[in-house]
Amino acid sequence: MSCRIVVLISGSGSNLQAFIDTLHGQQADIVAVISNRADAFGLERAAIAGIPSAVLDHREFADRASYDQALAALIDSHAPDLVILAGFMRILTAGFVQRYQGRLLNIHPSLLPKYTGLHTHRRALEAGDSEHGATVHFVTEELDGGPAIMQSHVPVLADDTADTLAARVRDTEHRLYPLAAMLYVSGRLRLEDGQACLDGTPIAPCGLRLDQFEADTRGHVHD
Repeated sequence: MSCRIVVLISGSGSNLQAFIDTLHGQQADIVAVISNRADAFGLERAAIAGIPSAVLDHREFADRASYDQALAALIDSHAPDLVILAGFMRILTAGFVQRYQGRLLNIHPSLLPKYTGLHTHRRALEAGDSEHGATVHFVTEELDGGPAIMQSHVPVLADDTADTLAARVRDTEHRLYPLAAMLYVSGRLRLEDGQACLDGTPIAPCGLRLDQFEADTRGHVHD
């Protein structure tokens, strides 16, 4: 049976498009796209791909808890095996996170644990970092603090601005996120006793390196 995925978005949906291009209808099925904003361009991406979508506007709810309760009910109506946060700009309540523990993934534009929260590219530049990147992780109650699964790395160039650095990181996200999700879909990736595990072995706290994982995979194909 194909893995059923629900994707949550708030904006352009570029990572959603990466999932549509690499996973949808192949290793898994995106059964719904849900946005908290009616003007999210990702909804058009879903429509073009023939994927059902819905808008659940957080402004129509009295508080975060009532919104998350309604969101969970909408998600559950699609019976997903995996829930993907793809630029979903909401801080989730503990109850919501616990409901989907072990099957809720997020991508964050920094090399976690560095730079949780917003403005990660500017903060990396201000700190004088030599490299930057993105991290896919399991979602826990701690903001951007769940166990890391995989990271992409890009060099920080002397003439970088926050925008140029963001664009370069975003390019790697479109390989990174679907690959990490594919490990879950294939049954190789799981959250066990609070640790991200690949093939039953705990992953290092900083996660797998995308470039090394891709190189190892190519090597196995050629063997």
